[in-house]
Amino acid sequence: MAVALLLTGLAVGCGTAGVREDDARTAATGFERALDAKDFAGVCARLAPQTRDELENSEGKGCADAVPGLSLPAAGDLVRVRVYGRQAQASGPGDTLFLSQFDHGWKVVAAGCEPRQGQPYQCTVKGG
Repeated sequence: MAVALLLTGLAVGCGTAGVREDDARTAATGFERALDAKDFAGVCARLAPQTRDELENSEGKGCADAVPGLSLPAAGDLVRVRVYGRQAQASGPGDTLFLSQFDHGWKVVAAGCEPRQGQPYQCTVKGG
């Protein structure tokens, strides 16, 4: 009986991680599609609140007006999505995105991110 409960718990846990990964991938893909379509209001809607606030404060204008000047790279097809609890990293050939899970779904907390040897990623858009 204990083994059956343990196996059931493992199966549920794996399914939950898979669902979170799928949801994070969907959010990252939505962000990339909005960016590709030049739907800057859609890009902003997919940003985490702190990230959107930081962008507006640093650029001195509304989010949808600020995004075009950032020249954010397109990630392309997302080849890897990793979920760590309520955080995720989505990578494609052209960009890496970082996401967080909020009560109403996944939001992008950083975009335009490039790896740096032995240091954290350098991101064009990020929350404070």
